Amino acid sequence: MYGEHHDLVHELPEHREAIHTLKTENAHFARLFEQYHEVDKHIRRVEQEIEVVSDEHAEELKRKRLALKDELFAMIRKHEDAAA
Repeated sequence: MYGEHHDLVHELPEHREAIHTLKTENAHFARLFEQYHEVDKHIRRVEQEIEVVSDEHAEELKRKRLALKDELFAMIRKHEDAAA
C-alpha cells in the first residue's frame, strides 16, 4: 500500500525485544537498521509524490529495502536462537 510505514518493529512486532537489544549492542545491526529506515522513508516520499523518481529507481529502492529486511531478520533470528 502506498505511503504505508514499513518500520521494522511494525513489520516484526514479535521480535521487538531482540530488535531493541541488537540496536543497542550490535553496531552493524544498528547501521543496517538505520539504512533500512532511510530507504523506507525515501520510498514513502516517492509513493506520496513528494519526490519524483523513475519507476526503475522506485523498484530498486523496494528491492534494497527487502534485502535489508532479510539481512536484519536473519540477524534477529540468529540472536534469538543463541539466546534460547
